[in-house]
Amino acid sequence: MKNTMTKFFRWIGLLLIISTLSGCFYWIRVYQTYLQMDEFDDNFSVTSSDVFNLNFKNPKLNSKDFNSLLKVQPSSTSGTESDKQWRYLFKKIDKDWQLVKPDISFYFNLSFNAKDKLKQWTLSSLFLHIAPPEFLEVSIRSIAGAEIHKDTRQLKADTSLIEKVSTDLPQKKDILSQLGNPIEIKDKEENEIYLYHFLLETEDIEEGYEDRALSKIELTFDKKTDELIKMSGRFVGLKISIRYRNYLVEKKDKLASALKEKKK
Repeated sequence: MKNTMTKFFRWIGLLLIISTLSGCFYWIRVYQTYLQMDEFDDNFSVTSSDVFNLNFKNPKLNSKDFNSLLKVQPSSTSGTESDKQWRYLFKKIDKDWQLVKPDISFYFNLSFNAKDKLKQWTLSSLFLHIAPPEFLEVSIRSIAGAEIHKDTRQLKADTSLIEKVSTDLPQKKDILSQLGNPIEIKDKEENEIYLYHFLLETEDIEEGYEDRALSKIELTFDKKTDELIKMSGRFVGLKISIRYRNYLVEKKDKLASALKEKKK
């Protein structure tokens, strides 16, 4: 009953959002996908090796929805109408907007089924160096029950409601070996923030959304440990922010788990 009432009030929130928009019915399918997060394992699965795949078991979104949401065309398309794939390719640039040599790039793919429904979202290996699969999955799972901000159309997750991960945080030296030097380093009292720029390879951007070609990534490192503690970025208008420590189990829980395994 409580879950039913929660969904009801979320639908009321959605109607309030849509009432402020014009012709944006694709937001209904976006919201339906958001509601699916409540039963994550029934609606999604995750696979990862050198890439990260989020698989949609009961897809709602279609390719037209992504055109409406992103306002930019993919870098390339492949496959057939019954099994098509869109790729968004991001290439690293310097402070003068020039492509770096040798090439440093990452991509994400969208794969659609015969009904033009999104069946898989894929992130390339380079991106996994700044957002390891364990943290990606748990951050996606945290969307369930996230607070919706009507004005900004953003979600704020409650990380206390999800199962945490027990793994090491990414190290600065490992990330620099993959991404190279940043275009800027911001020095804070306890942290350093490394700024990277990537340019989306595309030939068609809707007028007024030209700024979406530029993707900015900020990586926050702890000065004492050189650990990556936060990643934030904007990719074709989609904002992503992961505070890694929020998803880690506490040290005492790690110790208890280790001792339990040792006794077995």
